Amino acid sequence: MQAARLSSAYGWAWLIQGWALFKRQPMTMLFWSLMTSLLINLSYLLPIIGQMALIIATPVIGFIALNACAHIERNQPVQLNMWLKPLKNADVKKAMFKLGVCYFLVCLAAGFIAVMPFSESLMAAMSSEEATPEQVMRAVQAPMYLFGLFYVGISILFWHGPALMGWHGIPLKKALFYSMVACWRTKGALFIFGACWAAIYFGAQFLASAMVSVLGASFAYFLLTPLNLLMMAYLYSCFYPIYRSVFGQSAANANS
Repeated sequence: MQAARLSSAYGWAWLIQGWALFKRQPMTMLFWSLMTSLLINLSYLLPIIGQMALIIATPVIGFIALNACAHIERNQPVQLNMWLKPLKNADVKKAMFKLGVCYFLVCLAAGFIAVMPFSESLMAAMSSEEATPEQVMRAVQAPMYLFGLFYVGISILFWHGPALMGWHGIPLKKALFYSMVACWRTKGALFIFGACWAAIYFGAQFLASAMVSVLGASFAYFLLTPLNLLMMAYLYSCFYPIYRSVFGQSAANANS
């Protein structure tokens, strides 16, 4: 697989192309955003096991969204029976499972490494009967920030993994390597893209805080739920233009 070298300007272009793709079939992407949100909420019904299953399923969720976007780009309606069609192929299903398990193990290892240097302070804060919620939050901040740094590297490894394994049949180790190389070649564009989404996220958080103070928590969250679904649907719509820009004609051949 040959990944293109792209300028930083593509970071803006992906936002524009993603929005254009979303506008073609907004209800399709909103439906998948709603299903993803539902899966996240259902995972909390089974503590630990549910979260483990959700992490393993993350590549599958992304791959299904990529397939939906490919249909939208070709102006094909995405019917209800088409959502799970990409997983009917046994090889694709096996590849997604291997990728999901690997993703879970890497995240688990990163979490373990991030927590270990702060294990004593964490245990002291959580075991103390006099500890306040603010003290507990301060104790977990450092490992959370460290894990966030690790997760940047994890995202680079797995960013293009679902498409490379699901559409191109590339083995796991090569898919992770090609994803890393592709992200390095487009690092400027990905930085702009990530910075824009960070601004969108913090802007939404500021809006949420303002609405809670003005309208009250219950009514504000009622209004913010559709906004969160819209943001997630828009984000999913941006992933396909990124893949197409990076892999060009190889992407077209894979989805034709």
